[in-house]
Amino acid sequence: MKKIILVLFLALTAASCVSTKSTLKNVDDNAPDLILKKDNTFAITQFSKDKKYGYDPDYPINIFFQNTNNEALNETRFLNALAGPNGEKITFTRLETCCPFPTKRSNMGAGFLNVYELKWEGQKKPVILYLNVYEKGVLMVPMGLRLKQ
Repeated sequence: MKKIILVLFLALTAASCVSTKSTLKNVDDNAPDLILKKDNTFAITQFSKDKKYGYDPDYPINIFFQNTNNEALNETRFLNALAGPNGEKITFTRLETCCPFPTKRSNMGAGFLNVYELKWEGQKKPVILYLNVYEKGVLMVPMGLRLKQ
């Protein structure tokens, strides 16, 4: 009986950590499926005109690609397609996971954003991007960055 009560308590506690309404503003289930290029990066053809895209947790870069079993691979496919504002080679580091939100694409019913820091030579301040592997959206290059040549 104690085990049942403990399991119920843990389930209720976990469920209370995630809001029932998502705060994400740029989810688009009708967005085109992502396409892989020969160099194992995502094909990106659009550039965001929204300063919040990728830089604000409510406007993350949505990189859902077939499944979320290997989120780091899909994040790497996106980040490796990018370059600094003048074409500089970027390096990136995953800093943390944050910002839980409800999603149907997770066994838990909740998703999380992964926060990455991007650096390149000559940069004054690192760039912080929020990536979401659970939802779809139109994949774009965030303002201030370029596509790698």
